[in-house]
Amino acid sequence: MVPTITRIESIEFEYPLEDVGTDENGFNLVYDPGATTMRRLFGLRIETDAGVTGEYVGGNSPAFAQINQFADYLIGQNPLERERHWSEIRRGLRNYDQMGIGPVDIALWDLEGKYRGAPIHELLGTYRDRLPAYASTYHADDAGGLDSPEAFADFAEECAELGYGGFKIHGWGGAEAARNVDREIETVHAVGDRVGDDLDLMLDPSCEYETFADALRVGRACDEAGFLWYEDPYRDGGVSEHGHRKLRERLDTPLLQTERVRGLEQHADFVEGEATDFVRADPEYDGGITGAIKIARVAEGFGFDVEIHAPGPAKRHCMAAIRNTNYYEMALVHPDCRNTQPPVYAGEYEDFLDTIDADGTVGVPDGPGLGIEYDWGYIETNRTGSRVYE
Repeated sequence: MVPTITRIESIEFEYPLEDVGTDENGFNLVYDPGATTMRRLFGLRIETDAGVTGEYVGGNSPAFAQINQFADYLIGQNPLERERHWSEIRRGLRNYDQMGIGPVDIALWDLEGKYRGAPIHELLGTYRDRLPAYASTYHADDAGGLDSPEAFADFAEECAELGYGGFKIHGWGGAEAARNVDREIETVHAVGDRVGDDLDLMLDPSCEYETFADALRVGRACDEAGFLWYEDPYRDGGVSEHGHRKLRERLDTPLLQTERVRGLEQHADFVEGEATDFVRADPEYDGGITGAIKIARVAEGFGFDVEIHAPGPAKRHCMAAIRNTNYYEMALVHPDCRNTQPPVYAGEYEDFLDTIDADGTVGVPDGPGLGIEYDWGYIETNRTGSRVYE
């Protein structure tokens, strides 16, 4: 029997992040003792007349608003014809950033895995079943947590002792740009001096620096400290091929770009334009598992590595099926507060600082589809809105 999609439901819900606030501009999550930040995510269920349901929990409000543009198209369709749906939905969202494709595509992969009784990584073609991880920090704070170069170096040392192979700094944000660039440089040197012989080091300013000159100054500090990569440094938003090509020409530290570049072709252009050294991909941002794997194959064809953004079950399945990748991003981690993972997993799945094994790796879920079970009771209890298509 060929399955047919009969119903799609998206549920908005919220959950608390304890001891977490935001920086002065309200954009970056930071350690803030006693504060509680409410975070909103979405649960998605795609039901079929074959009794198999594809599920995914994640995403953001703009992405789920876009689902409203194309959900009716999927009703009555064969969910296994995923490549055709991917192409049609891209055309339907041609006036938008197309982030709405990601959650739906992941849920369709989950559905097919359950239908065929196989994990997604097996459907893709398994390359590995253990994923080396790096610790990816919260942004710097002024609350007694990651509040100094020495605090970052202490935490990097702790992560090395836990078994991590790499450590990425999300540093100083906010309005005092000049002072924060100086602190960023101090942090790069402090961490490099402390653990540079033990860990691969990365820096992700997340587009904080106001000028090319600031990006250049910090990049030269990364050169001196021997960093593995330097990611999204300045206020172009991470999308200027020309600017990052010029930055590459002046630095030894490899650049990692394209987290904020949407679309397969745009990723390919960034690589061909010599504007990055590593390629970033995310199944949630980049057209689902289908889109992320396409990006990985483009990078492979150019001889580049692709690094999957952020943790999560779909990210693990993608990385398990990609040869040209290095590290699983365990984010966001901090010595004094928990990761931002939502409490939506009914089984043993987790993405916390202490999730890695002694070798610094995490496993890949091996059940059908995503291989995890969601706690829909928690999602329903904390529901803030929903939409049904049938």
